[in-house]
Amino acid sequence: MTEISVDSRVHNDPPEKGDSRAREAAEIRPAHVWLMAFSVGAIVANIYYIQPLLSTIATAFRISVPQVGIVAMLTQFGAALGMLFFVPLGDTKERRRLIVSLLLAESLCLALMASAQNFVWLALASFGIGITTATVHVIVPFATHLASAARRGATVGAILGGLLLGILLARTFSGLLGAWVGWRAIYWLASALMLLLAVLIRTGLPVSKPELKLSWPSLMRSTVVLIRNEPVLREAATLGAIFFCAFNAFWTTLVFFLETPPYHYGSAVAGLFGLVGAVGAVFAPFIGRMADRYGARRNILISLIVTLFSFVVLYFVGKHMSGLIAGVALLDIGVQSGHVSNQTRIYGLQPEARSRMNMVYMVCYFSAGAVGSYAGSVLWHRFGWAGVCGLGCVLLLVGCGVYFLSGWKDGAPEP
Repeated sequence: MTEISVDSRVHNDPPEKGDSRAREAAEIRPAHVWLMAFSVGAIVANIYYIQPLLSTIATAFRISVPQVGIVAMLTQFGAALGMLFFVPLGDTKERRRLIVSLLLAESLCLALMASAQNFVWLALASFGIGITTATVHVIVPFATHLASAARRGATVGAILGGLLLGILLARTFSGLLGAWVGWRAIYWLASALMLLLAVLIRTGLPVSKPELKLSWPSLMRSTVVLIRNEPVLREAATLGAIFFCAFNAFWTTLVFFLETPPYHYGSAVAGLFGLVGAVGAVFAPFIGRMADRYGARRNILISLIVTLFSFVVLYFVGKHMSGLIAGVALLDIGVQSGHVSNQTRIYGLQPEARSRMNMVYMVCYFSAGAVGSYAGSVLWHRFGWAGVCGLGCVLLLVGCGVYFLSGWKDGAPEP
C-alpha cells in the first residue's frame, strides 16, 4: 500500500469525519509545532543524559562497564514498557491532560535519579525515567492528529527534528556540565525543566478529545489486529528496531572508545560529539518533505546504506578525529532519515489508530535500543571497537535483507 493510496483513503472519509479533522487541522499553528518540538527534545533528552556519563557513574558507584550498561539498558527498556502502557491511551484519553500527568511523574523520577545512593536505587530511577518518557510518543501522534494530510510529513519531520536534537544535545549538555559540576546536577535541572514543560503544555496546547472509547485490554486486542493487518507497520517496526539497536550500541560505547589511545578524552569531549550528530536533526524537515513528495519507503533504503557505510567509516578511520566525526555525522543522518520515513509511513495508515500504531513502532524501537545499549557494552568489553562496529554492520545488512524481502513478497508495501 503506497502513501498516496493511504492519503486518498483519508480524504475519502465521510463528510462529518473529514469536516471534524479539517477543523482540528486548522487549529495547529507554528507556535504549537515549536512547543511540541522543544518538548519532545527536552523529554527524550532525559534518556540520553547518561551516555557520556557512564564512565563517571561507573567510577562513582564502583561498578563494571557491563553493569553500568545495564543501567542504560533499563532506561531504554523502561521507555518501551511505558509506551506499551501509556501511548495507546492517546487514542482514548484527553491528550493534553495525559501529557501533563506524565511530565509530573517524570520530574519525580529525575529527582530520584539525582539523589541515588546505591546501584539498585540508580537502576530503579533510571527505569522510571524511561517509563515516563512515553510522553514523547503521546505528543507526536497529537501533532499528526492536528496536522493536515498534505503537511503530515513536514510536521512529523519538524517535531522529530526536535526529538533528535534533544537526543544529541543531551549528550553535549550532560558531558560538559557533568565534567564541570558533577552528574547529579544534570538530573536536578532536568527535573525542574519537566515541571516547566507541564505548565507550558497545559497553557499552550489545545484540548484534544479522544476518538475512541475502549478499555486498555480492548486497545491491546485491537493493536494485535493492527499488527496482523498492516504489513507497512510490521516492516517499519522491524527496520526501526534495527536502526536504533545499532545507534545505541555506538553511543553507549563512544565514551569508552574516547578514553583509549590515541584520544584519552573524558565525558566533556564525548558530549561534544552530540553537536556533530546534530546535523541529522537539521535534515529532518527536509527528509519529511521528501517523504511527502516521493514516498517514504524509498528514503529508507538510502538510510540503510548511509548507516551501514557510517559503521565502515567508524571502523577503518575512527581512530582519526576527522574519520570519527564523519562517521558520527553519517550515522545520525542515516538513522534520523530512517526514523522520520518510517513514522511518516505508519501515520498515514489509519488516523483513528495513530497512537496504537506509534506504540507498536516505538516499543520495538526502544526494546531494540535497550538490547543495543547492553550488547554494545558487552562487545566493547570483549572485542573492543571492532565488536561494536561489527555489530552495527551486521544489523544494517540484516535491515537491507528485510527491506528487499518485504518488497518481493506478494501484497508487500510499495515504495
